[in-house]
Amino acid sequence: MPFSTKIKSNYNPKRLAVKLNSKGEQFVVQGHPWVFSNNIIKINEDAKSGDLAIIFGKNKNRVVGLGLYDANSPIRIKMLHSSTEKVNINASFFQKKIKDAYNKRRNLLKANTNSYRLLFGENDGFPGLIADVYASVLVVKIYSEIWLPYLDTIIPGLQEVSNAKTVVIRLSRSLEQSNAHQLKNGDVVYGILENEVVQFIEHGVNFSANVIKGHKTGYFLDHRANRKQVGEWSKGKTVLDVFSYAGGFSVHALYNGAKEVTSLDISKQALEIAIENGKLNTYKGTHKTIAGDAFEELKKLIKNKVTFDVVVIDPPSFAKQASEIDLAKKKYAQLADLGEQLTAKNGLLVLASCSSRVLSQAFFDINGQTLASTNRTYKVLLKTQHDEDHPIGFPEGAYLKCVYYRFLD
Repeated sequence: MPFSTKIKSNYNPKRLAVKLNSKGEQFVVQGHPWVFSNNIIKINEDAKSGDLAIIFGKNKNRVVGLGLYDANSPIRIKMLHSSTEKVNINASFFQKKIKDAYNKRRNLLKANTNSYRLLFGENDGFPGLIADVYASVLVVKIYSEIWLPYLDTIIPGLQEVSNAKTVVIRLSRSLEQSNAHQLKNGDVVYGILENEVVQFIEHGVNFSANVIKGHKTGYFLDHRANRKQVGEWSKGKTVLDVFSYAGGFSVHALYNGAKEVTSLDISKQALEIAIENGKLNTYKGTHKTIAGDAFEELKKLIKNKVTFDVVVIDPPSFAKQASEIDLAKKKYAQLADLGEQLTAKNGLLVLASCSSRVLSQAFFDINGQTLASTNRTYKVLLKTQHDEDHPIGFPEGAYLKCVYYRFLD
């Protein structure tokens, strides 16, 4: 079966000789995947996105790393290889990285799960590239032009390792507006996609993802282990899933015998998907939905003296840039306060954050300080991060944190 010619680039990357300042070189030697523009002392004047940056050290002009030049980002070089060991950036180089990434996920695929993240960007040595598998469909999301000259090498390698029957390309907003390629967001570049809504299995629970129109690649796989855990602790319980999106926590709770589940999201369309995902499974409980702003809807529930045995609050990122960090922290404190008021006696409150700029300890401290002011007794049952198909390869690669509080009164 042939791959679409759209993944073939007309640009033939050049080799660039690059010298960095001491700080930049130190980052490279330590294995950090980013080189910022202000760390570059010397580089070819005609550098273009996708060119291979050969980084020379100050001592003896030896090569200390290889990366891809990105003309459109302050992270000017995305590293592929940080070592004095000589390598060739070719098909076999990328294929080895893809196989290494797949091998890290093998244990997960033994767990009645056929949806997983095959490539997690920088953390797997592919900065600005994500590859998610949903059953037999591989969705590749590209965030940077640097990968355009290499797609016809990388995508067949990903398809082969994942054994996907269909490959879909998703593009970041900046790439959608780029004239450097022929691709469109949602292009099927291998096989046939009979339905843009693809069904898959997560720890025995049936779900679906819209791989053409859904957020990111269609679904959020990083919380898989937390969804399973919440489900196992929801038998016979009433559950509130806040910022529910497609109902990940809700559906696991229903599948595991929750008495009543309420999915709350601002998007009515997302709630419809949550209901449909629930119906892909057999359950006896009641599935309710609330469409509206989470902060306002939670206040209404509190006013009406409604409580739940299990409350899960998993908001979108509140701090996409440094200037938003303080406001994000205030929002997390608000949600911890609202969540506590909605958690019944001896109930479970699960709070999560996907804001990489708010560090784990800061998030845990905010929650701890907020809950301490309520005078309720609680214990921390669990603190978790990404599931195993989201390995953390560098500090900024860690964004997800989740904590479980069991109230004792």
